[in-house]
Amino acid sequence: MTRTIALITGASSGIGAAYARLLAADHDLVLVARRADRLGDLAEELRSRGAAVEVLPADLGTGGGIAAVTGRLAAGDVRMLISNAGAGGYAPLIDVDPDDIHNLLTLNAVAPIQLVRAALPGMLAAGEGTVVTVASLLAFSAGITDPRVPRRTLYVAAKAATLGFTRTLAGELADTPIRVQVVCPGIVATDWNGGAGRNLPWAMSPEDVAAASLAGLRLGETVCVPGLEGEAVGLDALLAAEAATVTGGNQPTLAARYAGPHE
Repeated sequence: MTRTIALITGASSGIGAAYARLLAADHDLVLVARRADRLGDLAEELRSRGAAVEVLPADLGTGGGIAAVTGRLAAGDVRMLISNAGAGGYAPLIDVDPDDIHNLLTLNAVAPIQLVRAALPGMLAAGEGTVVTVASLLAFSAGITDPRVPRRTLYVAAKAATLGFTRTLAGELADTPIRVQVVCPGIVATDWNGGAGRNLPWAMSPEDVAAASLAGLRLGETVCVPGLEGEAVGLDALLAAEAATVTGGNQPTLAARYAGPHE
C-alpha cells in the first residue's frame, strides 16, 4: 500500500499525538507544535514503527508560525491535514487581556482556515485528501448558562466559527473527492487547560477521540461527536432547527412581535 503524508498540528501530546500514533502504520507524518523537544521524542518513536517523520516547530498563534506551516502545505504532497492545535483562554471577556484576543482567535479559528486553504490545491490536484479540524463540544454551548460550564466567551466564538466553517466547507467540496470533518469532543484527559481533565472519571482518553474521528471518516460523518450516542438524530434536529430559523426569518415583513406600537 502506498504511504501518504499526514500533517498534524498540536502533535506533541494529547489528541494530536494520539492521531500520529494511529496513523503511523500507513502514513508518513509532518508533526507540528511549539515544543520541539516533545516533537523530537514522538518522531523517534514513530520512526521506529516505520514512518518517515518531519518535525516542524511552529506557534500557530503567530503569523510567522502560520506562514511556516502553510509554506509546507503549499508543497502539495500532504493528503491528510489534522488541525488540532488550540488553547483555552477560559475567562469572562472582561478578564481577557486585550493583547491576548488576537493570538487566541488566530490560533483557535484563523490558523485552521489558513491551513485548509493552503492544503486544498494539492489535494484537489491529486484527486484525494482529508481535512480534519478539532473543535470542541463547547462550540454548541453558547446558550448554556450552567455555572459548571467554564467562562468561555472567546473560546466559544472561535470554536463555533470552526464548526460553521467546516460544515459549510463540506458542502462546498461535496462534489470533490476531499473528505471534511470537524471533531467536537467533550472533556479529554490531556494536558489541556493545565491538565484539568486528567483525573476526571468522565473525561475521554485522547486515543478514543482520535479513534472516533478516524472511524467517523469511514462512516462519512462531517461532524464527529465522540461521546454522543444517536449522533445522527441529534445533528439532524440541529440542522432542522437551523433550516427553520433561516427559512422562517427570511421574510419581507416584520414578525408580529416587532410590529405595532411600542412604548
